[in-house]
Amino acid sequence: MKRQIRYEPMPVKTMLNAVKAPSMPFEQSINPYRGCQHGCAFCYARSTHSFLGAEADDTFQNRIFLKTNAAEALKEQLEKMARSRKGIGGIGRIAIGTATDPYQQVEAKAQLTRQCLEVLADYPVPVSITTRSPLILRDLDLLRRMPDVSVNISIGTLRTDIWRNFEPSTPSPAKRLDTVRQLGQTGIPVGVFVAPILPFLSDGEEDLHSLIRALAEHRPEYVMSSFLRLSTREVKVWFFHTLRELYPHLTETYAALYNGTSSAPESYRHPLRHKIRQWLVQYGLRDSESVRLAAKPQPDDSACSTAGPAVQQLYLF
Repeated sequence: MKRQIRYEPMPVKTMLNAVKAPSMPFEQSINPYRGCQHGCAFCYARSTHSFLGAEADDTFQNRIFLKTNAAEALKEQLEKMARSRKGIGGIGRIAIGTATDPYQQVEAKAQLTRQCLEVLADYPVPVSITTRSPLILRDLDLLRRMPDVSVNISIGTLRTDIWRNFEPSTPSPAKRLDTVRQLGQTGIPVGVFVAPILPFLSDGEEDLHSLIRALAEHRPEYVMSSFLRLSTREVKVWFFHTLRELYPHLTETYAALYNGTSSAPESYRHPLRHKIRQWLVQYGLRDSESVRLAAKPQPDDSACSTAGPAVQQLYLF
């Protein structure tokens, strides 16, 4: 049965969403779309469809809301904030793609993300973009114009079976690796999110080692890894639906591992995290924590210091 995708306009009054969580390395977020065609089984943002009265099942990837006036709303908001007492420096760091991929397939035609970047290029604000798509290369002209921009490419595994089963409509890991290389060659700071690592599926030492080795060949500036989080009822229900359909033998194992919690226990995560750090050192790659510490503002830095890329957006997964 051919997949039917509905696109619906969703005019908005504002585009910048304030992020209050002190653990997040940015103060504002931008999402030009609601819903995501990529359809990742683990996507935490499925719950956002519930806020609109829509289902959080496969409707999330088949009913896409387009913020058609995104650029206009963003420009008006930025101008108002620039005139405020705090000025442009009070805006803080902006993250694009915290709920849905800003370069999902519809972006090729709608260009809402590109239009937002055209606005942001005129303001001295730090911006980070997270995506799984090489479509971001289309906007290299704008990225070069922006005074402080970084890109995060998510690559959770090199295994084609895991990729196709859990990220059914995303570009291949090979294309994403090539995107890392091309961004780096043009001087755009780029990091990789090895995320989410799926217990008993993509967490094999040989698989993870192969991924880190492949990253070393494409030279991202930093690497961050994180494990599967089932943060809401909606994402947990859909993930287990996928699991029962494709890996029924793991259903009980996952039920025990995520019993009453959104994360696998530290006793499971710690040994793998230690291995990953060892491989990063082996291949001369920096982890996101070392980048964050190196970029930490010194006491005499201004409040709007923007050194270093925005990393550790853990709630993406």
